[in-house]
Amino acid sequence: MAKCSFCSKSVSFGHKVSHSNRKTNRTWKPNIRKVKAIVGGAHKTINVCSRCLRSGKVNRAV
Repeated sequence: MAKCSFCSKSVSFGHKVSHSNRKTNRTWKPNIRKVKAIVGGAHKTINVCSRCLRSGKVNRAV
C-alpha cells in the first residue's frame, strides 16, 4: 500500500482537466521508498515517503 509509516501520507484523488475542460478522475501517489530503519531499537523494513527521509525523521540502519 502506498502509505508513509511516519506521516501517513497516502494516495490523493482529483480531476484531470483537459484543454476543453473535460474532467476525468486521476490519482497522485506519494514518493514511497522501502527503507531499512531502526524502529524501537530493532531493524525493520518500513515504507517511508521521500520527504520524511530528507527531513531526517527516519533513523536508517547501516
